[in-house]
Amino acid sequence: MLGPGKADLLAGIRDTGSISAAGRAMSMSYKRAWSLVEEMNAAFGTPLVISSRGGAQGGGAHLTEAGEAVLSHYRTLEQRALAAGSEQIEAIAALLDDMSEGK
Repeated sequence: MLGPGKADLLAGIRDTGSISAAGRAMSMSYKRAWSLVEEMNAAFGTPLVISSRGGAQGGGAHLTEAGEAVLSHYRTLEQRALAAGSEQIEAIAALLDDMSEGK
């Protein structure tokens, strides 16, 4: 229902006011970005993103109160997971191949 990519898309919509601009910033087509927004809106009891069509007023998109809350909770969870798993992350990083030799 929500992962790092969708969270980044929500943050992009919040920051740009646009689904297409948020998608472009992630090298994603508008169709793909819109599809992800629809998935998120359907998965939650309340839509996370509200959009309006273009025209004279310009259109755009914004996060709802629920969208802001979900994004905030997700970012907090990311920070806690990173802090709790820092030892394991360092251990995994130590096992990676050295890519400096062009492997």
